Amino acid sequence: MAKATNLGFPRVGVRRELKTALEAYWKGSATAVELLAVARELRARHWALQRDAGLEHVPSNDFTLYDHVLDMSCLVGCVPPRYQWDGGVVDLDTQFAMARGRQVGDVDVTAMEMTKWLDTNYHFLVPEFAADQTFKVSSTKVFDEFEEALALGVVTRPVLVGPLTYVTFGKKAADSVVSNGDLIARLTPVFIEVLQRLAALGAVWVQIDEPALVLDCDEADKAAARGFYDAVRACVPSLKVLVATYFDTLRDNAAFTFSLPVAGVHIDLCRGEGQANTSANDADAVLDAAVALAEGKVLSMGVVDGRNIWRNDLSVSLRRVERAVAALGVESVFVAGSCSLLHSPVDLAAEGKLDEQLRSWMAFATQKLGEIKALSRPRAEIGGELAASDRVQADRRSSTRIHDVRVKARVASLTDDMARRQSPFSVRRAAQRAAIALPSFPTTTIGSFPQTPAIRKARAALKRGELTEAEYSAAMEREIQLVVDFQHEVGLDVLVHGEPERNDMVEYFGEQLSGFTFTQNGWVQSYGSRCVKPPVIFGDVSRAAPMTVRWSKYAQSLTTKPMKGMLTGPITIVQWSFVRDDQPRQMTSRQIALAIRDEVVDLEVAGIRIIQIDEAAVREGLPLRRADWPAYLTSAVTDFGIAASGVQDATQIHTHMCYSEFNTMIGSIAAMDADAISIECSRSKMELLDAFASFKYPNEIGPGVYDIHSPRVPTVAEIVALLVKAVEVIDPRLLWVNPDCGLKTRGWAEVKPALVAMVQGATELRALVQVTERSNELGDAVSV
Repeated sequence: MAKATNLGFPRVGVRRELKTALEAYWKGSATAVELLAVARELRARHWALQRDAGLEHVPSNDFTLYDHVLDMSCLVGCVPPRYQWDGGVVDLDTQFAMARGRQVGDVDVTAMEMTKWLDTNYHFLVPEFAADQTFKVSSTKVFDEFEEALALGVVTRPVLVGPLTYVTFGKKAADSVVSNGDLIARLTPVFIEVLQRLAALGAVWVQIDEPALVLDCDEADKAAARGFYDAVRACVPSLKVLVATYFDTLRDNAAFTFSLPVAGVHIDLCRGEGQANTSANDADAVLDAAVALAEGKVLSMGVVDGRNIWRNDLSVSLRRVERAVAALGVESVFVAGSCSLLHSPVDLAAEGKLDEQLRSWMAFATQKLGEIKALSRPRAEIGGELAASDRVQADRRSSTRIHDVRVKARVASLTDDMARRQSPFSVRRAAQRAAIALPSFPTTTIGSFPQTPAIRKARAALKRGELTEAEYSAAMEREIQLVVDFQHEVGLDVLVHGEPERNDMVEYFGEQLSGFTFTQNGWVQSYGSRCVKPPVIFGDVSRAAPMTVRWSKYAQSLTTKPMKGMLTGPITIVQWSFVRDDQPRQMTSRQIALAIRDEVVDLEVAGIRIIQIDEAAVREGLPLRRADWPAYLTSAVTDFGIAASGVQDATQIHTHMCYSEFNTMIGSIAAMDADAISIECSRSKMELLDAFASFKYPNEIGPGVYDIHSPRVPTVAEIVALLVKAVEVIDPRLLWVNPDCGLKTRGWAEVKPALVAMVQGATELRALVQVTERSNELGDAVSV
């Protein structure tokens, strides 16, 4: 009935084979030849899987060793000068230096900035554009992988990040006046050369990803994009271009997108109107609008959700496909996932221990290929698949495991006062300073310390039944003692217990909350070799018992310094989970906020006076269109307030946010009213603080000074320089000193010298900046 196609497939492998190969290479225990052999085997496996599933368009160049946006920077020769690139083909070590930094011998360069791919938890390396930026073809990867697939009998559809998206998500030098249009014009001949070479190799279709088209687009940028696609049509007329949009609907950009001189347009029929799943009526309206605009073009329909794990309702989706085919004709309709399947785990078949009923409700990337193929076939040929799908949907709707009347009643009983602290910050600050003695520029960490092989071994042994709960607890207490001793040794002011008992900052809490289930191999790439295994929220959420109190209480018993309790906030738990789609995400988040509130209160009762509620994903969850921001931000502020506001004034509430450009939402961050916030700042060289300075953020702030996503160790001089920049824009009485994020993924060999340098940096800053206060009120004298 239509063509079955795919926009992209997971790279890491069902057993995280890519992760293992990458980390072996970085450690020096594997060669580049061995790493590339693993990559080649994964690509061959995934191409065969898609071909054998019956897909007629299989992607290539969707695979990457680290990040597809970084690959584009390598392809077009956008390599910052600090990497001393020789101008030839970008080699493997230069690529990894861009991603991770490099610190070997006399060579010491920092990594490129990293941020989130729209509203996902996937991280990409931000392109850096100089004022005199030039581009040239500087990588053969896209050509090599097309030929590699061709040799295996698969004619693939190469995938490229489109120029509008590439420049929109890039970063210009501070002194640059170059516009997005200028950069697109400079990129155009390079893209044309790439496309001409692909056509010469035998490519029939190419997929150009332009998710920027679901954002609020500047008219000048759209004009520049039109110029690019006009040039491509003129210079490479034989190549069919599919412009792929995803993560939201096109809305006011629909007419522009469908008017481009391209062969086809892909639209997302699973997400829209902010961050929630598109309702049935919304999806039908989006489809009807696209059909009306798609005359003479292929319409690629993203009807299978690439970002969640629930089985497709084939009856609903097939009706939409039939509707498009009736209007446009069978040759003008593609069936596909809503986006690349890289955001889904690889294969549900690897889940041998998953609850059978819950398993029957799910589909991972491999199973989604089958759904795509089924939806491309005539109704008469898939009667069995439709009947099975209908049974699953009915079973899930009627299951008593999903709903808890007690949880729903508690949410319904919430009052506005439950989302607000008892007193304003100035009053709380006085109470906290009286209760917690800290120096100026207090030092702390974000929470986690390295998860050593011994920790992972003990956790695995517990799961296998080789350790008793008591033996495991004793092992974790020994790890906590080591972390506390180290923090004493290095001189940190506010300590953490290191979180050795936690497998993941979201999964750990989900395991102790109702309404969650977990996979064994549901890994999804976060960045590079970093993979996460998102929990699955299938039902109403509540807390049965304290989750962290015993560990924090034990850690506090080991020190007279303040011990910080560590929790994950409701927005982050929702954003980093596969969330039920049968109720608004806001309702799920509200339920989790109440569960975290209970934990916060119990920590305070246990004597923990500083409690951090991480909301690392607040900015990530921001809807892609500004019109949708107010509702989301109001809900997010309320949820944080519910979680944080059950304590007394003297208890200090911290939060942490990752990779966030805060200027667009700084008012809402202030409204969250955390006593202290820590943020990523080191890769941006404190540029993110500008939002806090211009807004005059009223509470305390810890701008990260140590980039934990790179193996390099910062120097004391670097840290002092960053802190001096911070003091220039933020009231010094409000500043904390901390790393960018948790230290779980780093090794002790890096963490120890880095934290020594951080504490020394804070000590030197105290000598440079004398902070004096005649009272507890802000506004008193500061001597610099």
